[in-house]
Amino acid sequence: MQNTPRDKLHALLQSLDNAARRSGRPAPRLLAVSKRHPVTAVAEMASAWRQERPGEVPAFGENYVQEARAKAEALAAAGGPPVEWHLVGHLQSNKAALAADLFDWVQSVDSVRLAAALGRHRDAGRSPMNVLLQVNIDAEPGKHGCAPADVPALAAAVAAQPALALRGLMAIPAPLPEPERRREAFARMRALFDSLRTQHAGVDTLSMGMSDDAELAIAEGATMVRVGTALFGPRN
Repeated sequence: MQNTPRDKLHALLQSLDNAARRSGRPAPRLLAVSKRHPVTAVAEMASAWRQERPGEVPAFGENYVQEARAKAEALAAAGGPPVEWHLVGHLQSNKAALAADLFDWVQSVDSVRLAAALGRHRDAGRSPMNVLLQVNIDAEPGKHGCAPADVPALAAAVAAQPALALRGLMAIPAPLPEPERRREAFARMRALFDSLRTQHAGVDTLSMGMSDDAELAIAEGATMVRVGTALFGPRN
């Protein structure tokens, strides 16, 4: 029975590797989505990650700036090795200054205004912030993300910011019950990604797929998957 953080991490990494092998794709990078889980759980998973993948920096995804900041400060105060922080939730422009200081990656950039705010607030003495454009691939009402047709203009706006590094795309397709319909959305994301790569040399990341559809996303070319429940259990 998989009880320890390392057991859960090992099983998940093995399943991702197996899915990639079956589809003839490279194994994707894992982002452990730690939102609404305590900092103790993050610290335990970070330790397990370093044991399982020595030399690899653990990467954690958060939805809220304030929650992520509290966790980052707690881990830093404990004196542990560094981790990589990704914002995967919607970011309002008025919180761009906090996000630009805290996160290594923002995966949810969906407007020129937000890109400009992040670029303005990122310390020029630091490495550029890694940015993914969030795409509302299924045109769901009320869901954040730019329209697929807006990707080229938004990408150009990000690339024009010296303090930002355009790395690729992120999407959360509609949670349709039919796997093939989800796979079709992932395929459309891959087409957008391939097109973007022809225009911007630094683009290398397609973030899509979560606990229940990671295998489908990998088959369509995801280079990063975002998994929370399989690692941390249900959220409170």
